[in-house]
Amino acid sequence: MDSLNFNPFASVASADALLDEAVEKAHLPKGDAWSIHKFGGTCVGNSERILTVANIIVKDVSERKLVVVSAMSKVTDMMYDLIYKAQSRDDSYIIALDAVLEKHKSTAVDLLEGDDLSNFLDRLHQDINNLKAMLRAIYIAGHATESFSDFVVGHGELWSAELLSAVVRKSGLECNCMDTRDVLVVNPTTSNQVDPDYLESGRRLEKWCSQNSCDTIIATGFIASTPQNIPTTLKRDGSDFSAAIMGALFMARQVTIWTDVDGVYSADPRKVSEAVILKKLSYQEAWEMSYFGANVLHPRTIIPVMKYGIPIVIRNIFNLSAPGTMICQPAGLENEDGEQVESPVKGFATIDNLALVNVEGTGMAGVPGTASAIFGAVKDVGANVIMISQASSEHSVCFAVPEMEVKAVAAALESRFRQALDAGRLSQIAVIHNCSILAAVGQKMASTPGVSATLFNALAKANINVRAIAQGCSEYNITVVVKREDCIRALRAVHSRFYLSRTTIAMGIIGPGLIGGTLLDQLRDQAAILKEKFNIDLRVMGITGSRTMLLSDTGIDLSIWRDLKKEKGEKADLQRFVQNVHGNHFIPNTVIVDCTADSYVASHYHDWLRRGIHVITPNKKANSGPLEQYLKLRTLQRQSYTHYFYEATVGAGLPIISTLQGLLETGDKILQIEGIFSGTLSYIFNNFVEARTFSEVVEAAKQAGYTEPDPRDDLSGTDVARKVIILARESGMKLELSDIPVQSLVPEPLKDSSSVEEFLQQLPQYNQDLAKQRQEAEASGEVLRYVGVVDVVKQKGTVELRRYKKEHPFAQLSGSDNIIAFSTQRYEKQPLIVRGPGAGAEVTAGGVFSDILRLASYLGAPS
Repeated sequence: MDSLNFNPFASVASADALLDEAVEKAHLPKGDAWSIHKFGGTCVGNSERILTVANIIVKDVSERKLVVVSAMSKVTDMMYDLIYKAQSRDDSYIIALDAVLEKHKSTAVDLLEGDDLSNFLDRLHQDINNLKAMLRAIYIAGHATESFSDFVVGHGELWSAELLSAVVRKSGLECNCMDTRDVLVVNPTTSNQVDPDYLESGRRLEKWCSQNSCDTIIATGFIASTPQNIPTTLKRDGSDFSAAIMGALFMARQVTIWTDVDGVYSADPRKVSEAVILKKLSYQEAWEMSYFGANVLHPRTIIPVMKYGIPIVIRNIFNLSAPGTMICQPAGLENEDGEQVESPVKGFATIDNLALVNVEGTGMAGVPGTASAIFGAVKDVGANVIMISQASSEHSVCFAVPEMEVKAVAAALESRFRQALDAGRLSQIAVIHNCSILAAVGQKMASTPGVSATLFNALAKANINVRAIAQGCSEYNITVVVKREDCIRALRAVHSRFYLSRTTIAMGIIGPGLIGGTLLDQLRDQAAILKEKFNIDLRVMGITGSRTMLLSDTGIDLSIWRDLKKEKGEKADLQRFVQNVHGNHFIPNTVIVDCTADSYVASHYHDWLRRGIHVITPNKKANSGPLEQYLKLRTLQRQSYTHYFYEATVGAGLPIISTLQGLLETGDKILQIEGIFSGTLSYIFNNFVEARTFSEVVEAAKQAGYTEPDPRDDLSGTDVARKVIILARESGMKLELSDIPVQSLVPEPLKDSSSVEEFLQQLPQYNQDLAKQRQEAEASGEVLRYVGVVDVVKQKGTVELRRYKKEHPFAQLSGSDNIIAFSTQRYEKQPLIVRGPGAGAEVTAGGVFSDILRLASYLGAPS
């Protein structure tokens, strides 16, 4: 519809006056005794469904009822096709008319018998003969007038009303059939709109009722007459409109629109699987949602009933147990304690295949008539303006039109403003293609602060760029324009944010080894609790190792993920994996969890963050890699709305990164960070006591599973150096990994040993040096500890073996614990200590899981 030319409230005041007069003057029984039902084409699509409708009518306990019916499903299209074929001089219109006859004849034979059947068939054959004559005239003329077309098309409603009324009478309920062309009078205003003449319709209704006194009336929908008694239709959604007009004329208790859905959804359920049925909508909310494409009601349907506060109920004929959606005067829903629980945003709707037109220039500011000239040109080409947004500086006006109309609009504007463009008063008329509109609708938005902030925050966190914004002063809706490919993701993001569905995150797990596999098991065990208590829905859409991967469109069943990976795994492809996880537009948020120690995987973080994919990892390679790449990654992360969490890169599950960030963010100044960062080396030196040799302890640590498969990976100190460089960079120091001096515990001759076995066999030859260092330390009342140090004051870092007094916290560790001491301006005399298990699959996976939940909290989950 053209938002510039179509105004549902146009002439409402005069229409209201006529409606009031019509209702007041009518002497027919009216009021709460009447209930109005409307059944669409799918409801009366075949004989079985017509019987269902008849049963509903018979069981309705209302004192009086009027039932409006559409043509049987697809019949209206068939009738229009007859006209098209006839005026195209296509002889097949005769065969097509026979198909219409057969459809209704076979339905009647199924439903009726005796005089009822013969009477209906006589009427049907008579109508078909009349239609043949009219179609023949159209065929000869090669043209059909609008009144001819309306007359032909209206027969579908006549036949379904006759059929239904006969079936109802057969059930034992007295009823009459109303041809609404005898009652409803309308004045055509445009090619797709009519205005009811309520006063004349009221007079004719009273006359009809005086001649056809009955408590049950079956009426045709969609069709009406002009004041000159020429058959016409009520245009789009005409049957709904018929029911609303009748509801107003009778001042009915309720109008029920029967359809094939359970009610009005908070969003299109085909796009948002978590969409819910809305129990109540105000007239204005239904109005707004229908304008923006939601399958509710045509706005004009609401006008007649809104005048008298008559509720409209939308119900599903195929699910009678569903209560449906009631459209009525606004009233907040309350819980048992009387507290308001209604969300300020009721629902969301979208319109696709649009283009934005932006008219911009300094010559527009303060010049009267510019907007009129712009939209006059748009009107001249017959384009439909969906949304308008203007900057307060008046330097630009942008508006959305259907993609198919934008070429003509742009040409018209360039022609109209050629002189202004050449003179520089207008700088450009730009077209942005492939756009969609997303509208948030809710009457309570007007009185609830922060709705816009919440909406745009949800879009930002889903990495959605907004092209244009519009909000009416009534604040019943906020409209944004986004890229078409972002529309479903945007819809899911905002829908999820406004309480209507869970915070849903699509996850991809890279590296289902020891840590990744443990994480997947932890996710499996907690999934139900997270959904129930925190509304967090974590869906693992992909798991990939170096050789095989497992992909899913809806979420992998984590109770059997290992079996599924074996049975349905395919060749690993990192690009396809990421596309599958991120490409699911039904889930607004995506996170890749890298549980590897692979530098190739880490090299993709920048691209993933740029694409709006959050990254969580215990992999140290990105933050300890080349400084230039690290700075580029952090700059992007800070500028975007994507999150990069890496708590488990230092200290496994210990809160080391978050503690450091908290100190810095609150204004503390870091002086030094010193710690035992390796659980393996912590275990080794905690057990390197008394008569035990260094090689014995290393062998025992390997047997206990505390070391890497090759213990040299631990003893080299490189892993500790990476943690030191991560903390140094986090503290603001710009150091390369090569700037950190590392004291390796691998004897120089053994660095190139051909195998782990050979290394372990030869290691006892080098026990003497460390044994001597231990003896010297013990003689001084000290112990040996392998530590990493970040000296912020001196801007350097080191990794080395140090000696500590036995009363020092570092000397009191046990097992494979880590310990980190933060010396800061606030904690200068007594360092802030973080201590606990710093190695192991359980605690490392737990640290990663904690980051996942922190991401969910940032994305809107309750804390």
